[in-house]
Amino acid sequence: MIDFHTHLDLYPNALEILPKVNELNQFTLAVTTSPRAWIATSKVFSNYSNIRVALGLHPEIADAKRDETELFLDCIAKTKFIGEIGIDGSPRFARTVSLQESIFEQIIRTSARNGGKILSVHTRGATSKVLSILERFPAAGTVILHWFSGSVKELEKAIALGCWFSIGPSMINSNTGKLLSEKMPINRILPESDGPFSSRNNKPIMPWEAISITEELSRVWKVPKSEANDTICNNYWQFMEINNLV
Repeated sequence: MIDFHTHLDLYPNALEILPKVNELNQFTLAVTTSPRAWIATSKVFSNYSNIRVALGLHPEIADAKRDETELFLDCIAKTKFIGEIGIDGSPRFARTVSLQESIFEQIIRTSARNGGKILSVHTRGATSKVLSILERFPAAGTVILHWFSGSVKELEKAIALGCWFSIGPSMINSNTGKLLSEKMPINRILPESDGPFSSRNNKPIMPWEAISITEELSRVWKVPKSEANDTICNNYWQFMEINNLV
């Protein structure tokens, strides 16, 4: 099983579920919300071979964590994985968009200077801004757009830029999520849980449940569930090979 975007360190029982996540998932990308959180989480998760910790600075807390920007930039050279990063233009965070945009651009520029990274990117309410920056720095690395919710036109631009897409059970079960998933290249879709912030039946979605998107994808793609599952697994191996991770 696979999970390309989970806040594993923020589950209430994170230390208890770590062994199970490592055992059940062949790959888990644990994104973080700040560089200091990345440093601490990396130490705790270091003994789990199937879990990778991504260096993050979540756009929702850009103002609170702005003093960690330089630390973030200094840490980029030390990791292959970056996330969660991006821009959030929703009404709740609109006042910090300029700051978010500045931080995101610095991260993308520095990633390009450091040979390119694997980037898990947040785009809610700011897809055009995110894509504009990514377009200017094509050497930044392999971009995975987390829970994409932009317009069809923005999706088309993201596809043209070579972006991948991580989608989870919460996204694929919404009408917008179904529509967008249908228009995404089937060979560039990866599973995510976005737990513990995404839930099902009033319980956080677990990293080993991210693969359940294949049930709905089978309906979207009009193929058997086994075929949808094979496609997602093949996407995983293709992604790993492209990024020299196998």
